[in-house]
Amino acid sequence: MKSSLVAISAAVVVATLVTGLKDRAALQERFGLGSAGKPAPELMMMGRIKPTDASAGNPEFNAQLVADKIEAITSPSPPAPGAREPDAAAPQPAAPQTVAQPAPVTPPIVSAPPAPQQAAAPAQPAVDESALRYFASRGDKVRLQAEISRLQALYPNWVPPADPLAVPQNGDKQLEAMWQLYSDGRYAELRKAVADRQAADAGWQPPADLLDRLDVAEARARLVNASDLKQYATVVDIAAATPSLLTCSEVDVLWRVAEAFIQTERAQRGQDAYTYILKNCANPAERQATVEKASTLLAYQPMQALLTLERPAADGSKEFDAIRDNLTRRFMAEGNDDPKLVIAPDYIARLEKLAETGGLASDALLLGWYQLRRNNDADAEKWFRAARAKQDSAAASQGLALALIARKAPEEAEDVMFRWHADSEDATSTYLAATANLMALQPPADLAEDVLHRIATEVIARKYVPTAQQFGWYARSLNQFQTAARWFETALAWKPDDEPSAYGLVITREQLSDSKAVLDLQRAWAGRSSRITNLEDTSSLIPNAVTPPPEKGTLAAQQPAAQPTQNPPTEPLPAERRITLQPGSQVVVRAARPAMETVTVPRGPRQTRGCSTTIDAGQLKPADALSRGWCLMDINRPMEAISAFEAALQSPTRKVREDAAYGQSLAYLRAGLSGNAAVAATKAPQNRQRAAELQVAILADRALSAFDAGRYRETLIYLDQRARLQQERIDLMVLRGYCYLNLKMYGDATRIFEAAAATGSRDAARGLADVRNVTHPDVND
Repeated sequence: MKSSLVAISAAVVVATLVTGLKDRAALQERFGLGSAGKPAPELMMMGRIKPTDASAGNPEFNAQLVADKIEAITSPSPPAPGAREPDAAAPQPAAPQTVAQPAPVTPPIVSAPPAPQQAAAPAQPAVDESALRYFASRGDKVRLQAEISRLQALYPNWVPPADPLAVPQNGDKQLEAMWQLYSDGRYAELRKAVADRQAADAGWQPPADLLDRLDVAEARARLVNASDLKQYATVVDIAAATPSLLTCSEVDVLWRVAEAFIQTERAQRGQDAYTYILKNCANPAERQATVEKASTLLAYQPMQALLTLERPAADGSKEFDAIRDNLTRRFMAEGNDDPKLVIAPDYIARLEKLAETGGLASDALLLGWYQLRRNNDADAEKWFRAARAKQDSAAASQGLALALIARKAPEEAEDVMFRWHADSEDATSTYLAATANLMALQPPADLAEDVLHRIATEVIARKYVPTAQQFGWYARSLNQFQTAARWFETALAWKPDDEPSAYGLVITREQLSDSKAVLDLQRAWAGRSSRITNLEDTSSLIPNAVTPPPEKGTLAAQQPAAQPTQNPPTEPLPAERRITLQPGSQVVVRAARPAMETVTVPRGPRQTRGCSTTIDAGQLKPADALSRGWCLMDINRPMEAISAFEAALQSPTRKVREDAAYGQSLAYLRAGLSGNAAVAATKAPQNRQRAAELQVAILADRALSAFDAGRYRETLIYLDQRARLQQERIDLMVLRGYCYLNLKMYGDATRIFEAAAATGSRDAARGLADVRNVTHPDVND
């Protein structure tokens, strides 16, 4: 009675599944496998089962356990009536069920043997066992068990062969060779072999399973190639045409499709792909990697939606706690770039705790810039000072200087920035802004001679008009009218249309009783400045007077005259100092009477310059050459980028040299010149993170070069060195396996290939096949 009930229940389940396949959308909704507009659910189509399907949900697949279960399945003694095997995934129906269409289902790792027949069974449908025989002949336990499970799911009455690991006598050798080509990833040769046999034998048809697997494998290869070449539209097209790739067994494909959507301005679709992984896939490492990859492509708000899908860990913590600190830093950096973005208080508090306890100056810097961009000058100053206490750097000094300028303390800002004023264009702009604000103070600041001299030297070197003009007003306040006139003339020589400098010069010349110069200036500015052409009587402004000059006058002189052509001073004068802002700087100095009003805006994002044309990078300024180098890297022209970074290395600024050395190392690596990359990395000191990143990349590249040259022991040395710095990737594990194979260390090679194959690596599976070809050549005879 009990077995009859079990048989009836199983029959109902199978009938429901078959009926549901007629309406795939309804089946997806029933089992929660997807919805409209979402990536295809993890429901494998018939014949599209990959090696990793057998271990879904169990990333550490135990090959010995599968072998034991295969032995249990193929045991000659049938199970006792009414009993079920302990490891069976589910009982089989007692009554045979005839399936009109194969049902696309994901097979379990192990399937139970069919229950004893309770009634006469209908004719057994023809079952294509070619794949089963091939995997058995190769000793591929993972794929063999996946194939057994698939066939049992499709054909409930089908019974596995008594000995699935035996190679059947008088098999189809040509078909076996085709499966070999498929296993080796030689898809073009497989296509040709199929075509050649069909041409020779018109009645022969290749197994549908083989063709189906081949279609999917070729689609995957095309998708990966298009992704590597950044052909994102092609990636999306291939994925749409091959939905069976969009499953948890193909997480790398899902990552690539998500990136393709985002790069083609469909960020919501990319977010949907990441959401699918976090909702449906269980592998902890893949889930964490998904969040890390998404954080590099998605903005702050979409990332918060993804993080709501986080699952609790077994110990009560959250599964993404290991990367929470880095995510916080990334979000805060995004907040620094966008002053309108409001970061959640939890992230700010977390970063504050890290800055106070972690000892990293970079964390305090992130907090400082975040607060400065939101005009929280007091908090910004606090964190910039904390950053300088841990590591005095140009970035920390620049941030502190801007905070000091904002609270009207330009004298300290100038002192803080002087050491770093040549470190970068941003640092120079900040220093010059501090000097302009310092020279504009009212009443004038009592500055030491050495401070005035260093300010003047930098202003003349940079030809910075706002500070040169301020030096003129500062000299007038000290009754140094000749010096003031020279500074106003210098500012006009650098910028002939600078009206405040022209006004300062005309009233200074008037006080010096130089009527000819006054008339020349009035003629030159006729129709352009009413306060110059309508200059009032300045006879009362005699030398030694300390009152500011009037804003407007009443004397009219409308005759045109030539512009003054005085030359700038070649050396700093006692009261001269000026700062030059580079294009794109947001520090503004405006004249409103002789005293200057200054407005400072925090630094903005670096502007990217185009690089579509070919030019000699040696003719560019170092900072421009650096920007061009990164631009060339973006369009994959590494050899030209190397030259641009070399030009940038000539910069006197430490930060520019550091970035140039880093960029040149990456360019050499992309060009396959790891030796040159190592040399380039030493041209300027690198921070710890960059140094580690470059070392890992260089060691990997050296390992590949040594392998290509047949130096397998040297390859293993490089791989061991890299493994000490970073966990070994699957592709490098495969490389290690082939080193062992070539050194005839077959046991080590097998161990490495099996570990890599358990992750679904096709290259690792091919490596296992190569090991077997060497150790058991008689299998293919």
